[in-house]
Amino acid sequence: QVQLVESGGGSVQAGGSLRLSCAASGYTDSYSYSYVCMGWFRQAPGKEREGVAAIDSDGSTSYVDSVKGRFTISKDNAKNTLHLQMNSLKPEDTAMYYCAARRARCIGIWLKESDYNYWGQGTQVTVSS
Repeated sequence: QVQLVESGGGSVQAGGSLRLSCAASGYTDSYSYSYVCMGWFRQAPGKEREGVAAIDSDGSTSYVDSVKGRFTISKDNAKNTLHLQMNSLKPEDTAMYYCAARRARCIGIWLKESDYNYWGQGTQVTVSS
């Protein structure tokens, strides 16, 4: 069974940076991990969960408009690890951030929550003004 564990959340002031990581286990080998579509989602209090960024097996990426130019998603296939580098953070980025994985490559709408099969427990990001 695939398991995802996020880390790297915390509290920062507006304009600061954080790097989130997601360690994946349960894949039979690095190739199996490298093949799948992975993403980051977030949920702020009182709001629905939204897709933030996704990355496909060939390194292609997709971002929600509100984070373009500030966030970068990357994948280390050798270490079965997903990252989200977040720069120029804003108070509106405050949320619980979740790592998610599909069973296959990214197709269709990459940031569609219902297309992801595995989820982590989340890591809290708080940005103060």
